[in-house]
Amino acid sequence: MSAAITVVGLGSGNPDRLTLGIMKTLQHAAKVYVRTLSHPVITALEELGVKMESFDQAYESHDTFPEVYDYIASALIQTSQAEGDGSEIVYAVPGHPMVAEATVKLLRERCSKQNISLTVLGGESFLDEAFVRLGFDPIEGFQLLDAAELRSSLIQPQLHTLIGQVYDMFTASEVKLALMEIYPDEYEVIVGHALGVEGEESIVRIPLYELDRIEGYGNLSLVYVPRSDDDQLRQRTFARLHEIVGILRSPEGCPWDRDQTHESIRKNLIEETYEVLETIDEDDPEHMQEELGDLLLQILLHAQMEEELGTFTVYDVIQGLNDKLIFRHPHVFGENFAKDAEAALQNWEQMKAEEKRRKGLDPEKASALDGIPRDLPALMKAYKLQKKASKVGFDWDDINGVFQKIEEELAELREAVAEGQSPDEQALELGDLLFAVSNAARFIQADPEEALSRTNRKFVTRFRYIEEQLEAQGKTVHDSTLDEMEVLWQSAKQISSPDGGDKP
Repeated sequence: MSAAITVVGLGSGNPDRLTLGIMKTLQHAAKVYVRTLSHPVITALEELGVKMESFDQAYESHDTFPEVYDYIASALIQTSQAEGDGSEIVYAVPGHPMVAEATVKLLRERCSKQNISLTVLGGESFLDEAFVRLGFDPIEGFQLLDAAELRSSLIQPQLHTLIGQVYDMFTASEVKLALMEIYPDEYEVIVGHALGVEGEESIVRIPLYELDRIEGYGNLSLVYVPRSDDDQLRQRTFARLHEIVGILRSPEGCPWDRDQTHESIRKNLIEETYEVLETIDEDDPEHMQEELGDLLLQILLHAQMEEELGTFTVYDVIQGLNDKLIFRHPHVFGENFAKDAEAALQNWEQMKAEEKRRKGLDPEKASALDGIPRDLPALMKAYKLQKKASKVGFDWDDINGVFQKIEEELAELREAVAEGQSPDEQALELGDLLFAVSNAARFIQADPEEALSRTNRKFVTRFRYIEEQLEAQGKTVHDSTLDEMEVLWQSAKQISSPDGGDKP
C-alpha cells in the first residue's frame, strides 16, 4: 500500500461543530499533526485523548510564512513516506482545509508526484460562522481576500467583503490603508474575533480609520466590509470610468458625446496632450492631475468608439500594453540583466525587433527611419529622424560639422531672400536651416522641442512685463514706440537674468 495523508478541518473554533467522521478520524489515526495548537478546539481534543504533534516551532525557526508552509508540507510528505506500510497520518488544520490554507495547497500539488494518497475531509469554515454571525447572504455578491495580499484594485464595494488572516495591528494597518483607497475614513467596518466560539467571540463595529487602533487581533480575526451600491465608492476605479464613458456614448447619454467620431475629436487628443505638457513645464502637480484626467478621457472615448463597433475594448488596450511592458523588460520580469539605463534601452530595442519577427516582419529589411509617427511636430520629428540615422553611422563626426552646416544653410537662406526667390523656395531654405539646427540639439544632448518651449516661455514672460509696465504708465503696446518697448525689454532681461541673457 502507498503512503497516505488525510487532512481534516478543525472548524472555526467550536468543538461541538466537529463532524462525527472527523472525530473518528482523529481518534483512530496512528499519528496526528496539527499546524498549530493555537486553536480553541485543541483543548477539547486533548480531553478526548487525541495525541497531537504541532508545527508551532516552525513559525519560530523560519522568517516568512511561505517558508513555514513549505517546511510543513515537506515534513508531512517525508513522514508519510517513512511510514511506508500504508499507515495513515492525519494533518489537522484550523477551519476548512480548502479555505485559506496554504499547506494544503502545497500538499495537493506535491502528493500525487510522490505517489502519496491524499484525502481531504472538510470542516466548518470561518466563512460559515461569518455568514451567520455577521448576518449577510453571500449570494448577494461576496469576495474573500487575504490581508497579506490585499490591494485596492481587488476591492469591489458592490460585494460583501471578508478579509482574513488579520493577525495583528500591523496587518490591520495595511488593510486600513488599502481600504482607504476606496472607502471614506468614516465608513463603518466590522472586526470579528473568534466568531462562533463561546466565551471568546467579539464583534466590533468601528469607523475605518480606527481599524488599527483596537486590540484583540489574532489567528481567528477577520474584517468585514458590508456591500454598498453607492456609486461614489467606485469613483476611484477604472471600471467606473469605463462605465461612465459608455453611458455618455449611449442612446440615453449626451448628444454631443454620442455624435463624436475619431476624426471629430482628433484635435482634442493633441490639445489635451499639450495641456499636460504645460503643467509639466509649470511644475504644477494639482493642475497636472486634472489635465491627465482630460487626456485619459480622450483615450477612453476613442476606445469606446471601437468597442461599439466590436473591434476592441479599452481592456484589450490595457492587456496589450501590459503584455508589451512585460515582454520589453526582460531585465525586470525575466532573467536578463541591465546594469544601467543604456543597457535597459538596448533590451527594449532588442525585444521590439523580436516582436516584429514574431509578426512575420524582418527587422533587417525595415528602413532605419521606421517607427516615427507621421504627424509628430516637425521639430521633434527632425530630431528623431536624425537620431535614427545616426544609429547606422549617418552622422557628423562632431558638432563642428553641424555648425558648418548651419552656417551653410543660413547663407543659402540669405541668398534666397536677397535674390527675391519665391516664398516657397525661401521656405524650403528655412526648413533646411531648422533641420540643421535640430542636429545641433542632438549633439549637445538637448531636446530641441523643449529648448524652444523654454525660449517661448521666456519670451512670453518678458513681453508681458513690457505690457504691465506700459499699463502702469497709462499706455499700451499699440500706442508705444519700438524704442520705448526696447528699453522695457532690456529691463525685463535684467530682472529675469542678471547676466542680461540674449533676447530670443
